[in-house]
Amino acid sequence: MVEYEPTWRAMQAFTDSRTAETSDEIWLVEHPPVYTQGQAGKPEHLLAATDIPVVQIDRGGQVTYHGPGQVVAYVLLDVRRLGIGVRELVRKLEQSVIDTLADYGIIAYGKVDAPGVYVHPELGEAKIASLGLRIRNGCCFHGLALNVNMDLTPFDWINPCGYAGMRVTQLADFVADATSAAIAGKLAEKITQQIKPLTE
Repeated sequence: MVEYEPTWRAMQAFTDSRTAETSDEIWLVEHPPVYTQGQAGKPEHLLAATDIPVVQIDRGGQVTYHGPGQVVAYVLLDVRRLGIGVRELVRKLEQSVIDTLADYGIIAYGKVDAPGVYVHPELGEAKIASLGLRIRNGCCFHGLALNVNMDLTPFDWINPCGYAGMRVTQLADFVADATSAAIAGKLAEKITQQIKPLTE
C-alpha cells in the first residue's frame, strides 16, 4: 500500500529524467483511499464531502477513486520509441484488462467514446477498470486501475470519470477467490504481451 501523491511525483521524475536508452517500466501498486481529479475534472462531479483526499493531477480525464483492493498499473513507456499512437496505446491497455478478465471467464469490452473496460452483469453495464494517461516528451505515465476486491462505496460519491449514474463493479462480484496479488501479476503479463510485439 503506497500513498498516491509520492507515487505520482515519482512517475513525473522518472519520465522527466528518461533518455533514449531508458527501459520502459510497469509499476503495480495499491493506494489508500484517494480521489484523483484529471485535467478535465469538474468540481460538480464530486457529489459529497468526505474525508477522502482529492488530488488534482496531470492525467487526462475526470475524477476517479483509488483504494485498497484495486490493482493500479502505471505504464511508463517511451511511446515515440514504440512507434505507437495514443489511441492505439489506450486500446492495447484496455485489451490487457479484457484478456486478464477472460482468464476468469468474464466477458469485457472497451468503448470508443469512454476509455476504460466494461462488463454486462445482470443489472446492466458497469465499469470494472478505468484508464488515464499523460504524454510528456514522447513518453507516457499514469495508467489503469482494475477493481478487484474493494469497498465500492466511495464511487457512489462521485460521477466516475465524469459520467453521472455510471455503475461500477469489481472482479470479486464474479470470482469468489479474487486477490489483488494474483491479479496484479496476471495483468502485468497481459500488458507486456500487448506492448512486447512493438519492440521486436
